[in-house]
Amino acid sequence: MSAHDLLQILPQTLLEGLLAGCVFAMIALGYTMVYGVLGMINFAHSEVFMVGAVAGVETFRYAGSHVGNPFVLLVLSLVIAGAVSGATAVAMERLAYRPLRRRGLNNRLVPLITAIGVSFFLQDAVRLVEGLWHNEFYMDYPSQPAMERTFNISENMTIQTKAIIVLAVTVAMMTGLQLLVKRTRLGRAIRAVAQDMQTASLMGIDPDKIISRTFLIGGVLGGVAGVLFGLLYTKIDPFVGFVPGIKAFTAAVLGGIGSLPGAMIGGIVLGEIEMLGGTYSPLLTDGRIGTEYKDIFAFVILVLLLLIRPQGLLGKKQGEKV
Repeated sequence: MSAHDLLQILPQTLLEGLLAGCVFAMIALGYTMVYGVLGMINFAHSEVFMVGAVAGVETFRYAGSHVGNPFVLLVLSLVIAGAVSGATAVAMERLAYRPLRRRGLNNRLVPLITAIGVSFFLQDAVRLVEGLWHNEFYMDYPSQPAMERTFNISENMTIQTKAIIVLAVTVAMMTGLQLLVKRTRLGRAIRAVAQDMQTASLMGIDPDKIISRTFLIGGVLGGVAGVLFGLLYTKIDPFVGFVPGIKAFTAAVLGGIGSLPGAMIGGIVLGEIEMLGGTYSPLLTDGRIGTEYKDIFAFVILVLLLLIRPQGLLGKKQGEKV
């Protein structure tokens, strides 16, 4: 394939990478918020994302016959998925993490192992419910012709209505989150607890309440990302959160764990690297390296970045407290 042909498919590849990166970024924000407040990696967040995707497909199924407008149906799905995922994240914090925190456990392996246990529980719980309810494992998002409509941006780039929606929702959610954290009383409380939990409690802030709300916000973002993922890729299952969750965690580390802008940028960078690698590697190697190897490129870049800049793109070096 000539250089001209490779350039011809570049705009569409970049657009696909941007869409994947938006989903990674929204999931990564959940990891980043919890890490920023508690200093722990909530690996069960990938299953919060999965719960949102399942809640979204069930809303499409059962509300589709009552809501004629597909865009109203999508908004309803986003709201319900966000609420269900947010409630799941809050329950996870109350039942699994808060008891450990109140016991004063300083070993970071305990919450990590707990998160993995919660992750397995949510996977099997959803699989059990869907198996008993619908006797199915794979779930398809119902096709909406209005969402599949295609527009020509240029000679070499087309975009579907659902892709425009994904971009718009992602920008709106990320902008809203930034405003919430920087401009609201809750945001100031979250930043205070993240900086020093004991001092914040002495100033009249209830750390448990703030931590719970942090999980709620992260869960809502994960649920919305689940619906957007299902809208783009149509097929989900109870284990669909694992790979996007790992990639979103990679995006959070890539951008700088604990940094909200870093999570956003890391997600988009990761999506672009993955899509460019997956598209061009088969073309440049005559098929010797297939699209299935696209994950390698993102993780190689991550390893190189951590060797050169361990704190990530926008992360700051943490001084040791004495």
